[in-house]
Amino acid sequence: MSNGVDHLAGLLGRAAMEVWGDMPRDIQEALFETAMKGRATEREELARLLHERHPRTLHPARPG
Repeated sequence: MSNGVDHLAGLLGRAAMEVWGDMPRDIQEALFETAMKGRATEREELARLLHERHPRTLHPARPG
């Protein structure tokens, strides 16, 4: 990506983190999975950050 695109993507990412707790669960999961594609080593770190910033996103497990 060009520097301009990287900058805009960073702005969008920070905005998503700010409103994370207000997003529906399916949107949270889609964004998380897309962001973590090919980044298995960062997965737990991002999950922890999001849960620390937005404790209300600790959803109960999905029904079987």
